[in-house]
Amino acid sequence: MKRILVTGGAGFVGSHLCERLLNDGNEVICLDNYFTGKKQKIIHLLDNPYFELVRHDITQPFYIEVDEIYNLACPASPIQYQYNPIKTIKTSVMGAVNMLGLAKRIKAKILQASTSEVYGVPDIHPQHEEYWGNVNPIGVRSCYDEGKRCAESLFVNYHVQNNVLIKIIRIFNTYGPKMEPDDGRVVSNFIVQALKGKDITIFGDGQQTRSFQYVSDLIEGMIRMMKTDDDFTGPVNIGNPGEFTMLELANEIIDITGSKSKIVHLPLPQDDPTQRQPDISLAKEKLDGWEPSIPLREGLVKTIAYFEQLLKEEGL
Repeated sequence: MKRILVTGGAGFVGSHLCERLLNDGNEVICLDNYFTGKKQKIIHLLDNPYFELVRHDITQPFYIEVDEIYNLACPASPIQYQYNPIKTIKTSVMGAVNMLGLAKRIKAKILQASTSEVYGVPDIHPQHEEYWGNVNPIGVRSCYDEGKRCAESLFVNYHVQNNVLIKIIRIFNTYGPKMEPDDGRVVSNFIVQALKGKDITIFGDGQQTRSFQYVSDLIEGMIRMMKTDDDFTGPVNIGNPGEFTMLELANEIIDITGSKSKIVHLPLPQDDPTQRQPDISLAKEKLDGWEPSIPLREGLVKTIAYFEQLLKEEGL
């Protein structure tokens, strides 16, 4: 049994990771300040004697003895991270310093949940790990993009200078149960609009593409990355290379829900990439043949069922 710290553990991805780590027979300490995370996502775990919940902000130092750290803490959707951009940068940068300092002191292995946003508006397609990206350093998304890029630099330099055991993954669009209905992510937006019979709002002409990964595939990739040899640090793309336009996604959700929603178009936001697709060759090579196993329609059916229940419970 390992003692594992998950920062941002009450968030969408973090709550799924806590569940999986407990099911695998580990002791889990979930750390969250509830800026975007919610206790409801992990409240069913509180009766587990090997689960501990701590309210804490990782911009402040934290002291604990653990074997591994998964650093997930950071607002992750555009609405969330643009709400308080300074807070977003501080969480990415100061949070990385504090968690790396902790890992250094206690000799723990630490994984950084980075993002495909480090590639910015890419001018190569699909994106591979050697690509440096095309990021606007002063745009509305820069608080998140540059915060995560700086965190990657901190991780690499703590490894080189202080021999900290690090792992870096770059997460591509992920969806599934426990997403928030108002988080501004395209999958949750479209599903909630369809279930309510409202117009489905597509930014731009709808031909921009994304690659959608079901959350259980991401969690499997994260755990496999943590188990790799110490001399392999990443970064590694974790995503689904299946590429879909926004129009294809909207029509798939309308078909599954049987919604009468109409599609309407709005102006494209600043610095919104027109294409985003991972090259997962490195993940397949290094993560014991890992690749996504849940096709889009299957994942959408599960996610729509979750939102149907959530909207019913909340009376929305």
